[in-house]
Amino acid sequence: MLVIEALTVAYGGLTALSEVSLTVEAGQFVAIVGPNGAGKTTLFKTISGTVAPVSGRITYEGRDLLAVPPPRRAHLGIAHVPEGRQVFASLSVLENLEMGAQPAAGRANWTRNIERIFALFPVLAERRTQLAGTLSGGEQQMLAIGRGLASSPRVLLLDEPSMGLAPAVADMIFERIGEIHRDDGVTILLVEQRVAEALESCDHGYVLETGRVVLEGPHQSLLADERVKRAYLGMCRCRGRGRARAN
Repeated sequence: MLVIEALTVAYGGLTALSEVSLTVEAGQFVAIVGPNGAGKTTLFKTISGTVAPVSGRITYEGRDLLAVPPPRRAHLGIAHVPEGRQVFASLSVLENLEMGAQPAAGRANWTRNIERIFALFPVLAERRTQLAGTLSGGEQQMLAIGRGLASSPRVLLLDEPSMGLAPAVADMIFERIGEIHRDDGVTILLVEQRVAEALESCDHGYVLETGRVVLEGPHQSLLADERVKRAYLGMCRCRGRGRARAN
């Protein structure tokens, strides 16, 4: 569905991504993990078109994605839920969701999508007339995900959805993401610093460090890898239901 080949991106002479290659199959849940500054957000910006690469290829459903103007990429079924949520603070919850429904598929499926979004996040239904800027951080993250779903995406790019959230709220967000993948069949590409949670949830994972893919594989093999355990899971502790969490 999405194939990235030897992608290199540079800012002001500094290389953010170097020869990055990865593949996302239709219906897969793929996680990209790694430390701050690894290039994870840059990768998403390149897919959505806000950053141009120096070299490499991105193919989406057999189409050269880099040849598609950035404003048109959402119309192909790619929804990017950015780091930091970036809701439209001066618009209501419902107006934010309507903004996400601008692609033709989103407009055609608006009634079904809004019902699904409100089922996933009932608080958004309760606060539909409230200004997005007055919501809590967790509610804004729900709204950002809902806005992405309003476009009827085929692939959902989720950039650090747990950032700045209390653990219990982050756990709920991850549960909803898993539900979206499982029940709606949406392909998910997740960037996340909560490594244990991300790798437990995904089908396949990539570890990105200093702009390069250093490890990849099914989630079981990555969770069992000694390098991953030392670098990312060493400070992991159990919470709640006894599942590992990354601090």
